[in-house]
Amino acid sequence: MTTKKKQIAILGSTGSIGTQALEVISEHPSLFEVEVLTANNNSSLLIEQAKKFKPNTVVITNEEKYKEVDDALFGLGIKVFCGEKSLEEVVEGENIDIVLTALVGYSGLKPTIRAIKAGKNIALANKETLVVAGDLITKLCLEYGVQIYPVDSEHSAIFQCLVGETYNPIEKIYLTASGGPFRGMKMDALSKVKKEQALKHPNWEMGAKITIDSASLMNKGLEVIEAKWLFGLRTNQIEVVVHPQSIIHSAVQFEDGSIKAQLGLPDMKLPIQYALGFPKRLQNNFKRFSFMDYPNLTFEKPDLETFKNLQM
Repeated sequence: MTTKKKQIAILGSTGSIGTQALEVISEHPSLFEVEVLTANNNSSLLIEQAKKFKPNTVVITNEEKYKEVDDALFGLGIKVFCGEKSLEEVVEGENIDIVLTALVGYSGLKPTIRAIKAGKNIALANKETLVVAGDLITKLCLEYGVQIYPVDSEHSAIFQCLVGETYNPIEKIYLTASGGPFRGMKMDALSKVKKEQALKHPNWEMGAKITIDSASLMNKGLEVIEAKWLFGLRTNQIEVVVHPQSIIHSAVQFEDGSIKAQLGLPDMKLPIQYALGFPKRLQNNFKRFSFMDYPNLTFEKPDLETFKNLQM
């Protein structure tokens, strides 16, 4: 019996999450098919992706680049649209099974709402959607019977720890943070750092905005808000723990005191694959974690005096 391929819409296919999602899809051609690709400005990469994955539809948000994309894809049977309105409308396509929202910032909110109202499950990499409208999004998901699969590594870890725990209340969660490139530095030293230093995350390969936000721990503050809405928690149930090795991606403590954690090497393709493939875990060739390679896993409290973004 042939399994129906999941039809994937990727909003922000030319960014860090989008390109890694396409790598995952490439490794599982019998399971996934690309239905929609969108980009904001990177027309050349969008064209390259469209020619390779042959989606039904592409959207270039920057209207000035529409002709370039349309001309390049002429005769390939791919529908080409442009503008923010098209970005919102394209998620409603009847063939789409799951929408991966990998847009940056507030731009992900409107298309996510449209996708939920169209009954599409969401692979959420755009945390700002929950930060600015978590109450609305969670209510809409209940109303339309939509599931959110978190793509952030920490929230994916928590989600994985909660599988099979429907009847077991959460006491608290431990949201881990690497501490970023400036861990251990004080305010006087931070006043002298350069942009290039902030863009060098010690463990993760990510887009520029999230890397900068991670350097200031602002990103971790946003992730606390994201976790609150995703898992129905109070803020006093969420504890941020600095874990420089980024091996334990987060943990859940239940009311009996037991803790479940999800471990693995820092590779965003794993939470992306988990979100797209859920409820199945898919075989892959990602590098495997070895305890012998990491004999010392360490933990510390975040420095809230220096990194005031997290304190807020």
